[in-house]
Amino acid sequence: MTGVAAGCAQPALLADDLEGKPWETLRTLLPPPPKTGAKLLPFYVGPTDFSYFVDPASVSVGPDRVVRYTLIARSDSGATNVSYEGIRCESFERRVYAFGRSDGTWSQARYSQWARINRLGVEPQAALADDFFCRMTGGAVRTTEDALDVLARGNRR
Repeated sequence: MTGVAAGCAQPALLADDLEGKPWETLRTLLPPPPKTGAKLLPFYVGPTDFSYFVDPASVSVGPDRVVRYTLIARSDSGATNVSYEGIRCESFERRVYAFGRSDGTWSQARYSQWARINRLGVEPQAALADDFFCRMTGGAVRTTEDALDVLARGNRR
């Protein structure tokens, strides 16, 4: 009977493996910022003045089952925002770790905390969670290869 009970237990949420790390340590764990001309993976968010992309070189699924990626948002006028983020499917939360600077370095996010993903707004994190990372058959993506595969298939509407 013990085996059955153990199999029914809810898995504990794993701690974010970047949680509480000093900025110097965290900076060494960040991926390189996207290079000019890099092949980015576009995805559809909704009616907005921005186009959204993920840098495939930055995508990873950690042992804590957080999907991490570099998000690129380009406005119709050409302005670009870059951020390194994570999505935790178990709790449907997102977190921003760092922002890209124009000189190709990262700037630490001031208030890097887990926050619920808003499904009612037009947000790239909701599209990534709903259409890619948290919606695979059998649950969330479990490997970096799975995450890259679903992103490569796209969700263009």
